[in-house]
Amino acid sequence: MSSRRDLLRWQFDLVWSLSQLHFEALTDDDTHWTPAAVSWTVHRGADGRWRPDFAETEPDPVPVPTIGWLTWHIDWWWSSAIAHAQRRPVPERTEVYWAGDIAAALARLHTLREQWLAVLDRADEAALDAATSYPWPAEAGLTVAHLAAWVDAELMKNVTEIGQLRMLRAAGPVH
Repeated sequence: MSSRRDLLRWQFDLVWSLSQLHFEALTDDDTHWTPAAVSWTVHRGADGRWRPDFAETEPDPVPVPTIGWLTWHIDWWWSSAIAHAQRRPVPERTEVYWAGDIAAALARLHTLREQWLAVLDRADEAALDAATSYPWPAEAGLTVAHLAAWVDAELMKNVTEIGQLRMLRAAGPVH
């Protein structure tokens, strides 16, 4: 590796390639499968837009998300990270809707991937050292390089959750 950017890009490409193992197998039925009595999902409103369950303070017990909710969640944090990295206003959570079906949700994630790759490909060492305040407070003193590493970690975590839910649904109920 010749630079931090190259390392971050390699790591992102690895996480993305692993995500495809789960993404390519998803169906619309998978997205709305409710894995537990306490869970978060997405709901179609009267206006046709799909909104997620959400609470500003995490409930106890923590709801188990559906795959639909998780794909919305990736869309929300990733579109926010991209906007921040491009010095555009970060969308409000309530302005990010679920795409409506798994094909549209995955198409949205592929678009975000392309946008993120453009952010990474433009990032030289000085850009990676620039301060950033997303998703943490400005006083944390973190950089765009930290943001890029966080995107990799957050994507890996959410894809792992999606994969686990997919496997649990496919395995069937415990008797």
